[in-house]
Amino acid sequence: MAGKRALVVDDEKLIVKGIRFSLEQDEMQVDCAYDGEEALEYARNNQYDIILLDVMLPKLTGFEVCQQIREFSNVPIIMLTARGDDMDKILGLEYGADDYITKPFNILEVKARIKAIMRRVESKRPGAGEAEPKVIESGEMRLDCEGRRAYISDREIGLTAKEFEVLELLMKNPNKVYSRESLLQLVWGTDYRGDVRTVDVHIRRLREKIEQNPSEPKYVHTKWGVGYYFLNR
Repeated sequence: MAGKRALVVDDEKLIVKGIRFSLEQDEMQVDCAYDGEEALEYARNNQYDIILLDVMLPKLTGFEVCQQIREFSNVPIIMLTARGDDMDKILGLEYGADDYITKPFNILEVKARIKAIMRRVESKRPGAGEAEPKVIESGEMRLDCEGRRAYISDREIGLTAKEFEVLELLMKNPNKVYSRESLLQLVWGTDYRGDVRTVDVHIRRLREKIEQNPSEPKYVHTKWGVGYYFLNR
């Protein structure tokens, strides 16, 4: 993780200090913020490879910060949530987070999650593998795989990193049905320890952004009892 840059956001200074120390041991550059407004200011004025964002923050909640960051950046965001609070996890994903870690956590788990996300981001970059189409089109939908942007009728759709990766996988394999378990493994990775509801949340958010009528989707369809697929047009 040498040379990478992280933003750590938590109002508990001991937690921030511990995470910062550990990440700096891996030669990461680490900025720290202690409330929501400060976090948003850092995110607007700097380029980060990862953001660790606590849910409970002064001034703006982690959910509000995450939602506002998603208006201008696809930087991977890991939410830090209270132990056993499933609603925090689901809301974090709804607002655009890529992953979540429950408190109290082991710093080794935090570093493992960061490395896993960075590996996936690196694998998506041009030149990381075999030549693939730079642009995928289907009806009014256009996906710029190199720029990691999505358009409908030339209007850009703001997608989170995970929403883009789900859509990219489905569009590259039109009419192929993927189970929730398969999507979880292919998009989030084999070392991801979340549950399949993560996939449902992202599919719902994706439909809200790309479908004119999410309850009657034109692009991303459900095969009941099996999984999801992209209908090629």
